[in-house]
Amino acid sequence: MKAEYIIDGAKFLSKNGFYNHVEELFTFGLNWKIGRNLNAFNDILHGGFGRHDCDEKIIVKWKNLKKSRERLDEKFLEAALEVLRDNENVTFHIT
Repeated sequence: MKAEYIIDGAKFLSKNGFYNHVEELFTFGLNWKIGRNLNAFNDILHGGFGRHDCDEKIIVKWKNLKKSRERLDEKFLEAALEVLRDNENVTFHIT
């Protein structure tokens, strides 16, 4: 069974808040912070950071996307969505 993660647009107000949210979702037991950039986001989707194994297939759902559109820069949001759509380990859904 694939691990499932839900990115909730209602749980962050900014780009930094987005990174804090995904760090909490996709990592566990790290004694350091992930990078605050989309390359680091892509890396944690690949796994090996405490929540799912490296290159394990996962499901990611984004809920409250409307909130994210209100709170994040459109260019950044579209780039983050593209990372999710293009990652070969991720089955991505907007809910």
